[in-house]
Amino acid sequence: MASRTPISQTRFLFNKPHLKFSSPRTETCFQSSFVSKRLCFQLKAPVSGRMPLKNAAVVAATTAEKPKKRYPGEAKGFVEEMRFVAMKLHTREQAKEGEKEVKEREEEAVRKWEPSIDGYLKFLVDSKLVYDTLEEIVEKASFPFYAEFRNTGLERSAKLAKDLEWFKEQGYTIPKPSSPGVTYSQILQELSEKDPQAFICHFYNIYFAHSAGGQMIGRKVAAQLLNKKELEFYKWDGDLSQLLQNARDKLNKVAEGWTREEKDHCLEETEKSFKHSGEILRLILS
Repeated sequence: MASRTPISQTRFLFNKPHLKFSSPRTETCFQSSFVSKRLCFQLKAPVSGRMPLKNAAVVAATTAEKPKKRYPGEAKGFVEEMRFVAMKLHTREQAKEGEKEVKEREEEAVRKWEPSIDGYLKFLVDSKLVYDTLEEIVEKASFPFYAEFRNTGLERSAKLAKDLEWFKEQGYTIPKPSSPGVTYSQILQELSEKDPQAFICHFYNIYFAHSAGGQMIGRKVAAQLLNKKELEFYKWDGDLSQLLQNARDKLNKVAEGWTREEKDHCLEETEKSFKHSGEILRLILS
């Protein structure tokens, strides 16, 4: 008797004229008592007119939009992006993420750290001018979102005023603001009027840097020059970590409305912020 399987396969092919065929060919053979010779057929495997699901998935994957580029710290919010860029501008001695090399004589002097009372007073006076400017800017709010940063608890002007009054009571002459502070104040005012993203970069770096490295500087100066007296400049009303977190939340919220280009522009301002703050810091050593 003839083999049933090959015949049924052959009927399936002949009864499906709409199917397409493609190589490779397959050979099917059978032998029957009614035919003296062994019969063989070369058949092409049927291929459905539709693309197999597996192949369709591959095509879909290759044609899908490429994943968006992720920036360092972006997943945690824009403040983390600003922190990441700022840390890279530190030396390795200042921060483990630091990449900056000490090349200039002034920076080498900062490392040796030989402060003077006169220099420290210049630093405090210029710092107060900068903080006065920041507080005036957010109070005026040329851009509405500046108002978010009023009364953050990070303000330093009133604290610095108390410290300068204390120095005056000790018999020291309080100097006038010097070039580094005056220049930086003017720059902040200009940026706040025409470039809010750049201004926010300076705002963030000034306040957050003082809450970290600034405290370390205060302790060093107090130990070397002030008989370990802690100035008001380095005190906050309330839990500092919570005050900083509140400011982070506000900064992240504001940045959510920015384009990627605006965020990048803000980050690019970081080096300028470090430059001007560094010039004021070096007054301590003058």
